Amino acid sequence: MKSNTQNIIEVTEASFDREVLKATGPVVVDFYAPWCGPCKMIAPLLEQLAGEFSGSLKFAKLNVDNAPELAGRYGVRGVPTLMLFGAGQMIDQAVGAGALKTLQIWIERAMTATPQAAVASET
Repeated sequence: MKSNTQNIIEVTEASFDREVLKATGPVVVDFYAPWCGPCKMIAPLLEQLAGEFSGSLKFAKLNVDNAPELAGRYGVRGVPTLMLFGAGQMIDQAVGAGALKTLQIWIERAMTATPQAAVASET
């Protein structure tokens, strides 16, 4: 597992189930492509959010060029696509680049709407 940034892990088709679906808490996954301008624009914002939500929310990124099967499974048609996963399920998604405040609001609303079992850590 590679880490391009300090607070965001890079997942692959091989590690997706373990790192995202079987995670003990909620995970935001950034479905991105290295050639995508908007993906590059939101990368520092996601890094900042990963720091802000550290301890309560995990952040991961998945290169759709290297994982077309996963992108297809989750209906990713454009990048960047952000998805919030909890308890092995996709809870909510946002498509396109947004401002920092927009992303913060989306995460907070999605986590509020998330069943408690999905956001509580397993013991």
